[in-house]
Amino acid sequence: MELDFNRKLSVIVPVFNEEKTVVELVKRVLARPETGEVIVIDDGSSDNTREELKALADIPQVKIIYQEVNRGKGAAVIRGIAEATMPYVIIQDADFEYTPDDYPLVLAPLLQDKADVVYGSRFMGTPGQVRYFRHEMGNKILTFFSNLCSDIHLTDMETCYKCFRREVLQNLNLNSQRFGIEVEVTAKLARSRQLRIWEVPISYNPRKYNEGKKITWKDGVSAICQIVKYNIFADKNKFYKRPWGEVLIQP
Repeated sequence: MELDFNRKLSVIVPVFNEEKTVVELVKRVLARPETGEVIVIDDGSSDNTREELKALADIPQVKIIYQEVNRGKGAAVIRGIAEATMPYVIIQDADFEYTPDDYPLVLAPLLQDKADVVYGSRFMGTPGQVRYFRHEMGNKILTFFSNLCSDIHLTDMETCYKCFRREVLQNLNLNSQRFGIEVEVTAKLARSRQLRIWEVPISYNPRKYNEGKKITWKDGVSAICQIVKYNIFADKNKFYKRPWGEVLIQP
């Protein structure tokens, strides 16, 4: 069966101080046939990002939202989720660590009705630039601990590339303001025990800390706390807006 990838994706782009990359990144996203709309959320940038975004203001497929105060990646993503209108939604960082050329890989299981959510894994043996060892080990340790608590087996819980059926993503009650959004989403997806979650290998081009990488060891410690919070102590009755039986109808 030939799959129709054309204009299926809402691409959410959370942005904070990405003046050097954001315009070129959005242009690359728009060049992909899978892209139906791009939702850019500027999370209180203090550099020249807002001025750069003016170059995108007149493009019909692009919606730009400005948050006056920096609240964190999670807050920006949550705002973008509410604005999404295409059948499927993916999160796209505003740098070049993840390439939009991989959209068909993460979208295919959804279009084939094999999955409700697809994780693009950086750790499934794909070729790419040599990475920071401690950073990669940190990601794998967090993924292991998340798997232990959530009882689903992922290879890359912290990946940016998570692609969803829109109604699935919009059914999650999300609260995390910073990078804990990755943990919260995973815990709440896993808790459903009804969602079909897939992983596919994707490419990854990590940027260096002097190029603006924002994750630090403090975010790792915070992620551990978030894993415990959402998998063990959080009120599971408040995870979803509606019962999954009302949401999981054929796309």
